[in-house]
Amino acid sequence: MSDTAPPNPAGKPGDDGDMAALAKGGRTNFFGFLLRLLARLPFLFIAGQLYGAASVGIYASALILVELVALICSIGEKRGLAQRLTEGGEDQCPLIFDSMLVALVFSGLAALTFFHFPAPLFPNGMGSDIDMWIVLAIPGYALTEIVLAAQAYKFDIATTVRARAVVEPWTISILAGVFYLIPETRDGGLTLAYVASIYAGLATALWTFFRTYGWPRGWVPHPTRIGQMVMRALPLAVADAIEWGTRRVDIFILGFFAGEVAVGIYYMAQQVASLPQKLKTSFEPILGPVITAKLKEKDYAAIARQVCQVGFWIIAMQLGIALALGIPGEALMGLLGSDGQFVPGTGALAFLLAAEVVAATAVVSEAALIYMARVRNLWVSIGTIGLQIALTLGFMLVIDNVDLWPAEKDDFYRAAAAAFALMLALGAASLAKAFMLGRLLGHPINNWRWALVYASAAAVVVGQVVILLPEWLELALGIPAILGIYGWVIWTRGFGHEDRVLFRGMKKKDDIPAAGAGN
Repeated sequence: MSDTAPPNPAGKPGDDGDMAALAKGGRTNFFGFLLRLLARLPFLFIAGQLYGAASVGIYASALILVELVALICSIGEKRGLAQRLTEGGEDQCPLIFDSMLVALVFSGLAALTFFHFPAPLFPNGMGSDIDMWIVLAIPGYALTEIVLAAQAYKFDIATTVRARAVVEPWTISILAGVFYLIPETRDGGLTLAYVASIYAGLATALWTFFRTYGWPRGWVPHPTRIGQMVMRALPLAVADAIEWGTRRVDIFILGFFAGEVAVGIYYMAQQVASLPQKLKTSFEPILGPVITAKLKEKDYAAIARQVCQVGFWIIAMQLGIALALGIPGEALMGLLGSDGQFVPGTGALAFLLAAEVVAATAVVSEAALIYMARVRNLWVSIGTIGLQIALTLGFMLVIDNVDLWPAEKDDFYRAAAAAFALMLALGAASLAKAFMLGRLLGHPINNWRWALVYASAAAVVVGQVVILLPEWLELALGIPAILGIYGWVIWTRGFGHEDRVLFRGMKKKDDIPAAGAGN
């Protein structure tokens, strides 16, 4: 099968509607990415310049466990809710409130536990007693995941963009600066700003959620019904936690092998690299309803086309962003802190950006696997994080036992090695999950096109000129120039008719099918 999706055959109008919905979601999320980029960079600048690498490292160590636990407490509903709503008929609101109740109970217990036993959150100690209040973010984060998944089922991605790309990042950016200016909150400013941003995002999501679904009428929680829901969701919840953990276990391991400064440097590189990650993860909610509808029809060919099409869109966008951020990476990391304290993270940044590109195929394949083979998908996810842990630990031990550079640079090489291990593990996961999905669907999954090579080569050539400029020009003119030449080559050499729908506006409002269309 060609990696360009063939034109929709006659007699299958649903495919055009589904692809239009996916394209609209993609456009909305690309706009959301730009907003997130504009809002996230001020936070990274404030955190690096005002708080420093050590404080960022303490904050990052706590953050990874808080968000992991919150994701587990959301019981996999970020992706699993779409299937339950598709199967649940017209009475959808009680199903969502069941999920919200379970998430609230689990996350509340988790927050209470960590409040009394905070040591796992802070392997290198706390900067202030205020830091332990980061546990308050756990319930807010878990509930936000479920509310946004419910909105995505209605093909409402705009709410996700408002909450996650506007409200959350601007709240944390502004408040991180405000709390630094107050002597009493200065040491815990990052924690307080983060907690405030989570609940600001939740409030934004709930405002639209209640307008969409309202309050459930006659809803009464039933232990048997809720217990069955939780048991069904466990494999997906674990898979979500593992997939998320692959992006954070490296920081956890670094916290034991390296000091808080190295962890802070790595975290800043990871924050820059995670910006393109949002492009692929934000497709997951909109892919869920489309795939579940086609599974109900047993239209496996359509699922394969959608996965291949969306996979290419994501890789094309992520690769361009990775090149634009990675080529002037040294200048970008230098911007984040004084005296170049974050520049040693440039190597880690390059590997992390590459990791996000190679992970795209795994993410879009998993969007279907969680409904078709969730247990087998779980085992592949477990194998992925196991491989990452083994590689990371192996690289750490090698660095401890070699003497090829000054000892004071060991932590910087540890950071780059952790990123390299992540890239290898995610690449292996992409190959495994694409092969598994292809076997299940009876159609190969291939997101690769040669235009990616041509566009990358053109971007690299332009990039070699860009890095000769002064740093401020390297960022101000270089990033747009690299993106521009890359985008032009991809558009002219890689995008066909089916791909360009991603950049076209809908002609009619009813081009977007209602939730569950085609069921």
